[in-house]
Amino acid sequence: MSDHAHAEPKPEFFDYKHVGGRFLGLVGVAAAAFVVVFGMALYAAFTGDKAGVKQFAFSYLFAYFFFLTICMGGLFWTMVHHGVDAEWSVVVRRQLENMASLLVVMAILFIPLVFVAPELWKWMTPKYANDPLLLAKQAYLNVPFFWFRAFFYFAFFILCAGFLRSFSIAQDKDGSPRYTVLNRRVTFSSALLFAVCLTFAAIDWLMGLDFHWFSTMWGVYIFAGTALSSLCVLVLIITALRSAGYLREVVTIEHYHIMGKLMLAFTIFWAYIGFSQYMLIWYANIPEETIYFLRRNTGTWWFGSQFMVVGHFFVPFLMLLFNRGKKTPLFLCGMAIWLLLMHLLDMYIIVMPTYHQAGYSLASAPLDIFCLLAIGCTLAAVFLKRLGESALYPLRDPRLTQSIALKN
Repeated sequence: MSDHAHAEPKPEFFDYKHVGGRFLGLVGVAAAAFVVVFGMALYAAFTGDKAGVKQFAFSYLFAYFFFLTICMGGLFWTMVHHGVDAEWSVVVRRQLENMASLLVVMAILFIPLVFVAPELWKWMTPKYANDPLLLAKQAYLNVPFFWFRAFFYFAFFILCAGFLRSFSIAQDKDGSPRYTVLNRRVTFSSALLFAVCLTFAAIDWLMGLDFHWFSTMWGVYIFAGTALSSLCVLVLIITALRSAGYLREVVTIEHYHIMGKLMLAFTIFWAYIGFSQYMLIWYANIPEETIYFLRRNTGTWWFGSQFMVVGHFFVPFLMLLFNRGKKTPLFLCGMAIWLLLMHLLDMYIIVMPTYHQAGYSLASAPLDIFCLLAIGCTLAAVFLKRLGESALYPLRDPRLTQSIALKN
């Protein structure tokens, strides 16, 4: 429910140049950190032996897909907002649009993977050219079609996110409801394609690490982590802006309550999909399927897998079960950070055991950290710039007043 009688808020704009250039300096530091860190990562990888190049490839893919899921999640939640004509999310939607707009950066950051592709996706190498399973999948797993699909995924994600954000910003100027209708049309015309692109991107870039393995639930599993991780980042962004003096008149505890409920819902959804995938593979006991879990229950990977079960489900489930926590911003931020760490662990356990099959390798830690910092700093710099390009919330959305006066 919402109370329609509410004063119209003042427009808010994020000025990263104010306070002695503090925010501008932060953008510069983030950009400089990318150059330094990425340079260190490339140097560490390509001045060593072939194992160093391979380690860089896997470390980069792990870090890349962690951030890619967050950006794709921003696009997903933006589409959900328009698809269901939501009121509550109007005041936080601009930050979801900003997150989704980073997909163009992710397209550029995908380029290093092109150069190390054979190290990641071994089906590309001549060694496996006559593998019976690869020959059976050759219509799909061939190099030209693989790169065409990658190009198509990013083209779709970028166009969809660009249209949704540009129409939203255009509405700030004249308040025309036709932009709301246009965004709804974009959503309805692209929702199915979004699901297809996310699913096949996960299949190509993650499941494709071992072309012998397959799971019919893989796309849904990755989607569950995508939706949850992006929601956690949204909570942190909104709280950071409120702590800096922004959005205090428009974002209330009621909005945190809903975001907390969604975090709980997708925590349960992630666990349900993860258990269902594990149970079905265990029950069928097909070698081409069980290899995934056998590998992740070997050596030190076993401890990571067990910790993820507890940390990714039982801990957040119990902590988010009660309303008081979901209505406490500081507590919700703590849970958001925890869940992001669990999502990071999830991505790590998905990618790394394909290379280090016997267990975790401490030697991979420097490149893992370098790649995370390189991509993270790049996205942080661009996101801060995005914040200053438009209002912090849709100024003339027809549902703005109802969103501010939210009661649930």
